[in-house]
Amino acid sequence: MTDKIWIFRNKKLDEKKINLLSDTYRIPRVISTILLNRNIDGDDISVYLKKSMSDIVNPNLMLDMDKAADRITAAVKNKEKIAVYGDYDVDGITSTALLYEFLVSVGADAEYYIPDRKGEGYGINIMAVNRLIKDGIKLMITVDCGITAIGEVEFAKLQGMDVIITDHHTCKERIPTAAAAIVNPKRHDCEYPFDSLAGVGVAFKLILALAVKNGLNTNEVFKKYADIAALGTIADVVPLLGENRIIADKGLKLMQNPSRAGLRAIMEVAGILGKKITSSSIAYSIAPRLNAAGRLGSASTAVELLLTNDMERAREIAAGLDEENKLRQATEKQIFDEALSMIAADPNFEKKKVIVLFQEDWHQGVIGIVASRLTDIYYKPCILISHSNGIGKGSGRSIKAFNLFDALSHCEKHLTDFGGHAVAAGLNINMSDIDGFIKEINKYADETLTERDMIPTVNIDCPVSETALTVENAKALTGLEPFGMCNERPTFAISNAQIAAISAVGSNSRHLKLKICKNGRYAVCIGFGLGEYSSVLKRGDFVDIAFNMDINEYHGAETLQMVIKDIKLSGQNQREADI
Repeated sequence: MTDKIWIFRNKKLDEKKINLLSDTYRIPRVISTILLNRNIDGDDISVYLKKSMSDIVNPNLMLDMDKAADRITAAVKNKEKIAVYGDYDVDGITSTALLYEFLVSVGADAEYYIPDRKGEGYGINIMAVNRLIKDGIKLMITVDCGITAIGEVEFAKLQGMDVIITDHHTCKERIPTAAAAIVNPKRHDCEYPFDSLAGVGVAFKLILALAVKNGLNTNEVFKKYADIAALGTIADVVPLLGENRIIADKGLKLMQNPSRAGLRAIMEVAGILGKKITSSSIAYSIAPRLNAAGRLGSASTAVELLLTNDMERAREIAAGLDEENKLRQATEKQIFDEALSMIAADPNFEKKKVIVLFQEDWHQGVIGIVASRLTDIYYKPCILISHSNGIGKGSGRSIKAFNLFDALSHCEKHLTDFGGHAVAAGLNINMSDIDGFIKEINKYADETLTERDMIPTVNIDCPVSETALTVENAKALTGLEPFGMCNERPTFAISNAQIAAISAVGSNSRHLKLKICKNGRYAVCIGFGLGEYSSVLKRGDFVDIAFNMDINEYHGAETLQMVIKDIKLSGQNQREADI
């Protein structure tokens, strides 16, 4: 059926502790069990459940934050020209829009600049710095980039332009010390208590620090910009815990009835305006359309969308982004199909633990998405490289057990530049070094990855008995939202359930529908994309199911629906239910 490993979070929990937690916070036992199994305990539970703005950390605890706020405040006062220098993904787009809008609101002479993905690439470049200097810019503030731009920052300083870096990417051994301030919670010498902010989260904390300098009400500033901050935070797939969880929660609430013309327009074209907006709405409906601007066109268009107050203009931009997203999907399919053909033609593919594929003039704005899809399919780290005139630009995605940033650091002698995170990174390479790079990164993978690491896993919060399959429990789970990285939608497991009915449903019979029975209780299951299982399983089989709880509404009636994450014939993952 499947070779996925089921990893059960649950440990032997104290029944008294479960009951005390349930009584104290008036939550069902299933919620208490999930929290304890996820090691959310003590004071953390209150922070987690309340999601209060009062638990936001003082921004000035971040190294150089006060220095950055002072320099910016002086620039505004002295009427110096300021440029916000961003990145072309959703995190960079939202960071740029947020900081630019705030600076203008306090009287700054500001503009924004986002490099072209194909012509300039990621991060600060000398050509852009020269252009900004000629425009009279005296202070450049980076958002979601800049932490590796040592030479570029030194060049800017020599030309008389100060640079403030705000970033959240992993720091190399050297950082751009020529900068007027470096605000990054991942700095090795920074003791800020939460280092998992998105780029927009760092920019958000900067405007909160600036709000204090300008005598503004920080709660009002928080509420005004939380929607944009939440959009970038969720889209960048950072852990939805701590401050990120608070930002995402408050921002999503604002998006239920968006006041920004641009958000309203993009939600209209995506068909989600008026519906409940969740982190999934961002990930699958809003973010791809905003990303399409930077992938195929100009990311500045998406910034304009978030800034405009003109509903007609917003709808015009949103329609254009929707068309670009469709083009992106077609381009993605073409590259994906070519990548699959290259894999099929490689006789040594199974022996390689890292997928590295390269092709001339693959679209640089799309290869990261394709790399992510290939990683999902083969459960291997994947790097796709587009090259032209002997120069390659790549984008990679990884699996849980393989830190991609560390791997690229190990292979640094074969690269001209690289940066990113443990699970996603970018690189530049001279194609004359490609064979050496492929050999080196696979050697590193052979030394660091075990065979077990290469098997996909399903993390299960806890096994449940059939009595836990209730609409009430499914509703209670909404208190754990917003869901995302490190705060995934809870996954449960039920064992020895008998299939009472089975069918393939949906377009081309793509989905699996089951009716299961255990101890006289029935429940309906849906397995999206698992339609082929209908030819493997049969009525009367006993199965173990890993699933999410959902609510199906039909003609005003609410029923529980189990959304299948994985399914096995019983006996492979049996476990006593503890709820």
